[in-house]
Amino acid sequence: MINTISWATTALLLLTSVGLLLVRDWRWRLGLLAAQYVGAFWLIQLYFPVSMAAVKLVTGWMSAAALGITRVELPPNVDDESESSWPEGHLFRILAAALILLTVLPATPAITDILPSNEYASVAGGLLLIGMGLLHLGMTTEPLRVIVGILTILTGFEIIYAIVEASTLVTALLVIITLGLALVGSYLLTAGISTEEETA
Repeated sequence: MINTISWATTALLLLTSVGLLLVRDWRWRLGLLAAQYVGAFWLIQLYFPVSMAAVKLVTGWMSAAALGITRVELPPNVDDESESSWPEGHLFRILAAALILLTVLPATPAITDILPSNEYASVAGGLLLIGMGLLHLGMTTEPLRVIVGILTILTGFEIIYAIVEASTLVTALLVIITLGLALVGSYLLTAGISTEEETA
């Protein structure tokens, strides 16, 4: 039963990470990021106490909220991106996401053999988020998308690290990093607008 839920959670992580690549509206983006943290919570609580996993969930939601509060104060077209050409279109992004998936699936058993766990779903979920986050970073320079991509990579790392060791100190450090990235993202969003206003 737990294994089935874990694979369903990994499927949720796949849907949210692909959705982050495809959606253009910032509200959907942050909603998908929040849903991604729910999936990460389930996979992390298999190895951590529920209270520690909940800390990661709440931290992720706080980060999404901080980015959302900053973004709602900005002009509506601040992060518009042209997606009409082939390298930037939806079809290209779907194909690139499929390549990440085809890379993660064969690599999962080999990496699972190295780690002190036989939970394939957790390893696949962590690797999937790391790969999709890197793909996200490679396709955009827009500040909100970049921060979401970095948070996705960090979430994947947290899942993999939870399998290796349940360290309270490292958990606290990762929480600080997550919140710090959200604050940096909020600053970059507002700084970009200020720079545009000064040059106008």
